[in-house]
Amino acid sequence: MDSPPLPDQEPRRYGRRLFLATVAGGISSLYWGKAAWDHVTGVISPVASAVAPILPTGGWRIYTISGHMPEFDPATWRLRVGGLVDNPVSLTYDELRALPHVEQVSTFHCVTGWTVQDVHWGGVRLGDVLARARPQASGHALRFVSMEVPYVDYLTVSQASLRDVMLAYEMDGKPLAREHGAPVRLVIPEMYGYKNVKWLNGIDVVPKAVNGYWEDLGYDRNAWVGRSNGYGT
Repeated sequence: MDSPPLPDQEPRRYGRRLFLATVAGGISSLYWGKAAWDHVTGVISPVASAVAPILPTGGWRIYTISGHMPEFDPATWRLRVGGLVDNPVSLTYDELRALPHVEQVSTFHCVTGWTVQDVHWGGVRLGDVLARARPQASGHALRFVSMEVPYVDYLTVSQASLRDVMLAYEMDGKPLAREHGAPVRLVIPEMYGYKNVKWLNGIDVVPKAVNGYWEDLGYDRNAWVGRSNGYGT
């Protein structure tokens, strides 16, 4: 996915403008915007019944790239941490929840223009998880792998070290719901939602950050709220 196109090929790129146009087009977007909808399905009224069976609540819009949401089995799920580490680990759900618990309140920003204010997150600091694996000095970035194949995304170590980056397994005082990424999702409030990987089951320490799923389709690699993807220019 990350290899460059051949010289005689034109890469397919679907940035924020096409995504917004597709959403705004309603049911017709399933036809004229099919190229973009091949990569994302959105639970967005009024087309929700044609796309997915769950309606948005509390201002949220639920997007998938596969047409379905991964299922979480606490008995078998593991959070794998590997790559350039001295001690690869595989945490069960109970082991993850046994790490020091933290809470924070932040606003969630979607690159398509909507926000949800004052989301109460509960979970663990990313640093506490990484500390168990002991990243090597040659690792300058992290790859986050979703159970929703082939969704991946990347943060540099500097980005991942921001004080409010966390792995959330609770939202608004309740266990994270399936549509919000259960069992655990990445939360990085300073970046747009496509960097906040849902249905997380893998973290790899890698030499450098490269394009994730949506960056390959035209979104900015650095997804700073208000300063990327055509905003703030």
